[in-house]
Amino acid sequence: MIPAFEALERLKAGNHRFVSDVRNRDTLVNPTRPDDLVDGQEPFAVILGCSDSRVPVEIIFDQGLGDLFVIRVAGNIVAPSQVGSVEFAAERFGTPLVVVLGHSRCGAILATLEELHRPTEKQSKNLRSIVDRIRPSVEELLDTELDHDHDALVAHAVRANIRASVNHLRHGSEVLEQLILHEDLLVIGAEYSLETGIVDFFIS
Repeated sequence: MIPAFEALERLKAGNHRFVSDVRNRDTLVNPTRPDDLVDGQEPFAVILGCSDSRVPVEIIFDQGLGDLFVIRVAGNIVAPSQVGSVEFAAERFGTPLVVVLGHSRCGAILATLEELHRPTEKQSKNLRSIVDRIRPSVEELLDTELDHDHDALVAHAVRANIRASVNHLRHGSEVLEQLILHEDLLVIGAEYSLETGIVDFFIS
């Protein structure tokens, strides 16, 4: 398996191709590729992303079958099933890189901010479970000047939620902590811009 920073460079290069509209179409249409993957997989990166239909992970990173282990959930939140999925890929396949991928104008973030401003009583318990996981990372922003600038508030809340999910993965799993400690795993955050198509990666 390639090192984590090489995997990161591969994602950056793929996103550059996507933005430049010079995508590697051979990877996606190679008719022999599915047969090559029948007996196993070696994804070079795990992407924990949002379910938003405007952020199709393999497309924005210009990757093909077997390249990425993708976990998608509204708000790119971290719950036990997501942690377990990351552990599975890191342990079973030796995948060296995990990217928590949020995006601009995230609907789950907007829903959380709306709930914090105007609490509702009829919200489904399942949707509330998503809101409740996002709430701690964005709630304190409402006590700052950002609360008077909606666009800035949303932008900061998106980043805060990504960082919270990264922190949860780094410190909420003994399996992942050990892999990180031995430099077998790198967990970082990233934000996809709906406006430009560019993914901005951040280590800390």
